[in-house]
Amino acid sequence: MNIKAFYTRYSYNVQIALEDIVANKVKSLLTALGIIFGVAAVISMLAIGNGAEQEILEQIKMVGVNNIIVTPVLQSDQASANDPKSSSTTEGNQLAGSKKKFSKGLTLLDAQSIQEIIPSVESVCPIITFNYTAILHDISSPVKLDGTDNTYFSLFDIKLESGTLFHPKHTKEGYPVCVIGYNVKNIFFNQESPIGKYIKCGQIWLQVIGVIEKRSFVGSGGGTMSISGTDNSIIIPVKTMLLRFRNRALIRGDQVKQASSGRDNNAGKVEDLNQLDKLIVRVKETQQLAATAKVVGNMLMRRHNDIPDFEVSIPELLLKQQQKTKNIFNIVLGAIAGISLIVGGIGIMNIMLASVMERIREIGTRQAIGASRKDIVFQFLSESTLISVAGGLIGIILGVILSKVIQTIFDIKTIISLFSIFISFGVSVFIGITFGYLPAKQAADKDPVESLRQ
Repeated sequence: MNIKAFYTRYSYNVQIALEDIVANKVKSLLTALGIIFGVAAVISMLAIGNGAEQEILEQIKMVGVNNIIVTPVLQSDQASANDPKSSSTTEGNQLAGSKKKFSKGLTLLDAQSIQEIIPSVESVCPIITFNYTAILHDISSPVKLDGTDNTYFSLFDIKLESGTLFHPKHTKEGYPVCVIGYNVKNIFFNQESPIGKYIKCGQIWLQVIGVIEKRSFVGSGGGTMSISGTDNSIIIPVKTMLLRFRNRALIRGDQVKQASSGRDNNAGKVEDLNQLDKLIVRVKETQQLAATAKVVGNMLMRRHNDIPDFEVSIPELLLKQQQKTKNIFNIVLGAIAGISLIVGGIGIMNIMLASVMERIREIGTRQAIGASRKDIVFQFLSESTLISVAGGLIGIILGVILSKVIQTIFDIKTIISLFSIFISFGVSVFIGITFGYLPAKQAADKDPVESLRQ
């Protein structure tokens, strides 16, 4: 048989299958529904998984590689240990001569000690954060005031749009200088360059020496990792924060007055006596992360008189564990979506088996006028394949739309990959062929004489 005759014969079988699909539009659509929703589910679920993975990778980039984060932990026991009234009350219930242990909390000296003593540590970055109101002329806006050093910018890959970072003299002597975020620049300085100009934060005037470029990261990293943007931040040297703004480790005048008068307006409130809100420790080698974190924890326990008023965490490991958990979750979602494709295939098989029973006389007539078993098989196989292909194409469109709707309504990042489209479409075609073969074979096995008698 030459190629032209082969093409003519089997294209005619495809044409018959297509005519039957068009003649029974509703039945064909209902048959394809399982494939449509299955493909759409696979694409949307994989898009959610890809979006979650991308967000975690961005978070890892934000927290930096080889970083250890030390954060203070406020405990009621620590507060009572630092409260003279509570100590005197508790002493009656303790053995004579016993004393409660005291910790100064997380301090700048802790950061210096970690940097100087632990050889595997590359750099240490102290961070103090307060919420203030920035003022310039008749404009005011709430900002996040961060006290830190130049290490902060390299740790989190923060680049400047203009200006410079802190000079060593700025950080050593606590100069009133600052680097502002992108939004702060737009609010207070509009189109003009803020470099060299002043902005008032609280009661202190700060000279702007740099502007951070806009950062497009959008994520939810809170908690221990504390991933936050810099667009609404004003960053100052840590010494400037302690000398000119607030040092929680120092006793304030209002505290002295309350103690002398016997009044306690903060009864039952856990007071934060930590100088620092966070310590970022950069380790030289990834292999040293866990060991260095353990050494840092042991060292701080000794410095804090064995009081566990801090927490040591490794964000990269936490995020990778979170990524592993999400991958397992995505596999489960993908499997569930894949099951719907199989259910769709079973639906195709059932409808095609019913179609064979309905069209016995047609099958017998075709066989009587010379159609071979291959022709009958190809006709019904073409019909199931065309239905699954059409369902796959509609499912792709629906899956893309569904992914965009999920991102818009539920604010969940979705990334549609060509892999998910190809795999879902390929599986739908494979299911159409696989589940369509049994009805096609059953149709071909019919005896022409028996079929014409029906």
